[in-house]
Amino acid sequence: MQITDVDASSYEVPVSGSDPDEDDQMTISLVSIETDDGLVGYGETGYLHPNATTSFVNDELAPRLVGEDPLATARIWETLHREVNPRSQTGAWSTAVSAVDIALWDIKGKAYDEPVWRLLGGARETVPVYYTLGDPVEDPEWQAEIARELVYDGATKVKVVVGKGDWATPRADAARIRAVQDEIGDDVDLAIDANYLYSLEEALELCNRIDDRSIMWFEEPVYGNDPSLLSDLRERTRVPIAAGQNEGIRFNHRDLIATSAVDVPLPNVCFLGGFTEAQRVAGLADSFNLRVAHGGGWPFQNLHLMGGVANASVLEFHDSVWEIGNTIYDSPPQPDGDSIEMPTDPGLGLEPDESALERYETSP
Repeated sequence: MQITDVDASSYEVPVSGSDPDEDDQMTISLVSIETDDGLVGYGETGYLHPNATTSFVNDELAPRLVGEDPLATARIWETLHREVNPRSQTGAWSTAVSAVDIALWDIKGKAYDEPVWRLLGGARETVPVYYTLGDPVEDPEWQAEIARELVYDGATKVKVVVGKGDWATPRADAARIRAVQDEIGDDVDLAIDANYLYSLEEALELCNRIDDRSIMWFEEPVYGNDPSLLSDLRERTRVPIAAGQNEGIRFNHRDLIATSAVDVPLPNVCFLGGFTEAQRVAGLADSFNLRVAHGGGWPFQNLHLMGGVANASVLEFHDSVWEIGNTIYDSPPQPDGDSIEMPTDPGLGLEPDESALERYETSP
């Protein structure tokens, strides 16, 4: 089998915001890879420089991929690393290789008539999920009501954003966290996510203000995922620290894990370098007796990692990114309350909705 065509396109997909009167949009890059056997694989990556990713795939990676064996995922990954990224930079290279590698694993699953998660190890047929409220909501009671509705629908794990919005302070965020937890109760796990937006001092203040509460994890609390700052924070709080969803290569995860900067590594296949690199990070975490979790959106790809590797824990359904997947794919798998059943269709089990892609495409 040989690769005969590689194509990437960008799409601006509408998403609903916290304000029902205003719609937003997010740009994604979608890669399709065709083979001489008629198999087609699809790989997606998101908001991190998607247009640059699309151009990089078409201009730099596609000429190197045509004629290659699509099942040789490890060899292709190493070739692209050695020839295109010899100094292990991240950026557009990582997002582009992520989408390409995901598409290749999709082809591999279709070729072997197995879902990707089984090829990755087949660790579990059902994966626990958590639901993320990605938009900042200033009113604590409104935020709590949104979380309560999720719990009413069966959620047992919820994550809320902190540090986001010009009104956000550790004091204001602590009030929102307390309001949400009081509404959903102690039986529902609550995580928080600062999206890199806090300084060390602000993150520590927030931890101190909620020290009497049980928090599943504090995600990306400080600027730039700085390992030294994360290690410092982790030593000074009992709140577990999670990070890594936007790290673009395994060496960055190594630094987070080996320096004891995180309790919960968060490899995301759509940014890290696809399934090939994510397996390595999961193995690295396992050697430190750590379980990996999913953060950063794109659940329909990452569910295969969470179902495939033995030390995976939980899958995120982020409101806006979940909505994008439901828009551009035809009947993707859905969670049922607090878990999701792993798909049994070959590959990723995702087929694009061609009418949606035509409507939202922004690049040829």
